[in-house]
Amino acid sequence: MSRITTVEPATANPEQKALFDAIASQLGMVPNFLKVFANSPAALRAFLGLHGIAGEGALEPRTRERIALALAEQNSCQYCLSAHTAIGRKAGLDAAEIDANRAGTSRDAKAAAAVTFARALVEHKGEVTTAELLAVRNAGYDDGEIVEIITHVGMNLLTNILGKASRVEIDFPKVELKQAA
Repeated sequence: MSRITTVEPATANPEQKALFDAIASQLGMVPNFLKVFANSPAALRAFLGLHGIAGEGALEPRTRERIALALAEQNSCQYCLSAHTAIGRKAGLDAAEIDANRAGTSRDAKAAAAVTFARALVEHKGEVTTAELLAVRNAGYDDGEIVEIITHVGMNLLTNILGKASRVEIDFPKVELKQAA
């Protein structure tokens, strides 16, 4: 049971209902973590805005999902791991790639550099080394894409923290974490 209320459509106020309708029109559902966010419509709007704009960037959807999977495992967020396993499959990631991502890498060399860099950002709280920055640049990412990787790390940290703090009920096929929480 979630430690922070999940706002249900039946009890949502008009602003929450409008946000839920917009989410459902795009996803076909309103995931529970967004129902937690809806306790503050301003926070939900902020997240949806950042998510939408970040999705317009140059990073390909599969690499965004690879980063999300790596960070969900690294940060022990079972909700996010379960959600991004389902989303990653829809984006075209197979089981072997998802396993590689959860381990902090990828079978695609360029994507592996992005995933490794994303995990280093979290591990070092942003204080990455020049070598780590050069590795992602040498893999073919320009400064704009590096900033996008950083943006996706921040966004995933936000959802990992919300998922863990709230202990929101998982409403995707449940995936077990490989590491202890």
